[in-house]
Amino acid sequence: MPVISMEHVQKSFSGKKVLHDINCSIGECEIFGLLGPSGAGKTTIIKILTGLLKSNGGEASLFGIDCGNLTDEIHAKIGMVLDDSGLFTRLSCYDNLAVYADIFGVPKAKIKESLRKVKLGEAEKEPVSKLSKGMVQRLVLARAILHSPKLLFLDEPTSGLDPGTMLEIHNLILECRKNGMTIFLTTHNMEEATKLCDNVALLNNGAFVEYGEPDALCRKHNTAKIIKLILKTGQELELPCDSSSAKTVAGYLEGSMVESIHSSEPNLETVFIKLTGKELL
Repeated sequence: MPVISMEHVQKSFSGKKVLHDINCSIGECEIFGLLGPSGAGKTTIIKILTGLLKSNGGEASLFGIDCGNLTDEIHAKIGMVLDDSGLFTRLSCYDNLAVYADIFGVPKAKIKESLRKVKLGEAEKEPVSKLSKGMVQRLVLARAILHSPKLLFLDEPTSGLDPGTMLEIHNLILECRKNGMTIFLTTHNMEEATKLCDNVALLNNGAFVEYGEPDALCRKHNTAKIIKLILKTGQELELPCDSSSAKTVAGYLEGSMVESIHSSEPNLETVFIKLTGKELL
């Protein structure tokens, strides 16, 4: 049984359709990436899956339960990191997590454990108002995993963060998957999705324009099918990616003339632009 299932899901607001025939199946311990620009419908899908909105058609379920009828037991299996942190800025890191520990019935001992996981152990007494943006995001993640959920929703968790903090968040996400969590990630960072996700869906104007493994999608849309050789002289050569180039490439390699070799597969962002004519902003 999939952790998340969506079959022919649709959603309209005031007669305007914002989601069209959304279909996906997400398995246990999978990192699924929902990719698209702002306004494409990513947050609407999360709200339907978590029961905050009802769809106008189709079926959506979590752990086999219809998303329109989620029980407290199902909600207890979910962790969320959304745009609005919802933290109490005057309270310390520890006290913020203590509020949620009481709500979920989690032993207080897990608070320090969660803070250590996100490298905020030394900041447990610091008020949220004094934290950097990256520290705030790590605290939100610590709160989301405090009760050891089975399913984690991450809505653009690294937006606006510096590369070092982004890497820390990525490592935490991979650790969560290793510990048995299924992760539903929304992002417009295609490099992030390629690095983290087992499967991705490219969302544009409320519809999936592609779905599958990131590398497989890039290979699928590799229409150029060339290899590029950069020689030690600085010269760049583009050759067909077939047997006709074998002798040429071998000759350069035997002569120790090659600095690097590159294939022509596009990245996910190039694929998205090709399919939609839009850039991810």
